[in-house]
Amino acid sequence: MSLEGRKALVTGGAAGIGAAVARGLAEKGAHVVVADLDGEAAQKLAADLGGSVWAVDLLDTMPLEDLRLDCDILVNNAGIQKIAPIEDYEPETFRRIQRLMVEAPFLLVRATLPHMYEKGWGRVINLSSVHGIRASAFKSAYVTAKHALEGLSKVTALEGAPHGVTSNCINPGYVRTALVEQQIKDQAETHGIPESEVLEKVMLTEMAVKRLVEPAEVASLACWLASDDAGMVTGASYTMDGGWSAR
Repeated sequence: MSLEGRKALVTGGAAGIGAAVARGLAEKGAHVVVADLDGEAAQKLAADLGGSVWAVDLLDTMPLEDLRLDCDILVNNAGIQKIAPIEDYEPETFRRIQRLMVEAPFLLVRATLPHMYEKGWGRVINLSSVHGIRASAFKSAYVTAKHALEGLSKVTALEGAPHGVTSNCINPGYVRTALVEQQIKDQAETHGIPESEVLEKVMLTEMAVKRLVEPAEVASLACWLASDDAGMVTGASYTMDGGWSAR
């Protein structure tokens, strides 16, 4: 599963799942570009990995329209979350989430495919979610974006197949990250329960395995999908949700 000679771009790569994936790919030999809004954190991680940095605000999508990237592995991971009932959901927040989690991945795939096609090899790995195949109340924007990402991934798989390019989604349940920690507070307020009860009564109710997913577990799957061993895997959605979607 060596990735020697491959160049990988990981968005939202400075922390959480992105950082774990960046570390995993670097350990397999890939040169990793850590793309993140937090340039300082990205620089620190890239220095540890012997990689490079792309300090970028992916909400500013206009500059991405003419972009061309020379990476062999693209990991679309950057994301945000907002929890609120539909009737209270700010339209601009809904639009921001679609821009970051649907439009930006589309533009990055568009920017990367010519290089992958030229080389006859490429990997697009989209960090989706169990919410890409299931829905939860109070997450209209996030669920919408993840469902859209699933569709983009499948179309990319169909178009990329003749050129040696695969495209897949990873669909974890709740992962132990800062984003989830913030959700605990938001869920407590939305459901009117103490934060100490959120994991048991909200987040883990649908999961047969009653624990959070670890970022390193997600990274291990991403590394396999990036390898030559996964050359026949494309257009797929790999759940890592502790049995949530088995119901």
